[in-house]
Amino acid sequence: MSLNPRFLGQNSTLPASPDEATLDYVPNPRVGSLYLVRFAAPEFTSLCPVTGQPDFAHLVLDYAPGETIVESKSLKLFLGSFRNHCGFHEDVTVGIGQRLTQEMKPRWLRIGGYWYPRGGIPIDVFWQSSAPPEGLWVPDQGVAGYRGRG
Repeated sequence: MSLNPRFLGQNSTLPASPDEATLDYVPNPRVGSLYLVRFAAPEFTSLCPVTGQPDFAHLVLDYAPGETIVESKSLKLFLGSFRNHCGFHEDVTVGIGQRLTQEMKPRWLRIGGYWYPRGGIPIDVFWQSSAPPEGLWVPDQGVAGYRGRG
């Protein structure tokens, strides 16, 4: 944890892979307050591990901070590093949630991966670290189910 994030205000290159990406965490400015932080990545991409073709998703990440919060530029670079990463939707979505939970140690975290169709079937993947803390306002993620051009 640092008061001086490595990427904020700096020219930063996109990491070659999620394993090479570094996430920065800074002290929670409202320790002891129960609140929710939401990040949305509506143009997330990774690669199909079988064909190597790009897969697209709308990711929504919600968390209730503990002692730290994730620095948003490092999160952006981490998510961007998946552009060259081959992984099934389930592995990518759950892996992002688990890494953030392991490193940041939030009070609660959930991720929704709303993947666009592969082989004609949209795949949505959801993961959460635990039940939400009592009293936490958890709004709907607001992503409609896939309807095609309808």
